[in-house]
Amino acid sequence: MTFQNLQKQALQLSTSERWQLVQTLLESLQQETRQSKNKGNLSRLRGIAKGSDASGNEDIAAEYITYLTEKYQ
Repeated sequence: MTFQNLQKQALQLSTSERWQLVQTLLESLQQETRQSKNKGNLSRLRGIAKGSDASGNEDIAAEYITYLTEKYQ
């Protein structure tokens, strides 16, 4: 079945049937779009679960301040 044949048949449907067809097609497209977005997001999230120690950064900053203070006294 070609696109033109399908289009002709769709235009012969009643208004309510065409609306149902449109809804079905839109839902299908939304599902496909969500699936492709989810696949792309997973690769970008790789490594996000690695723990980060915020207090470790504070300790490093405190040590650096102490180092600079001692160096320039």
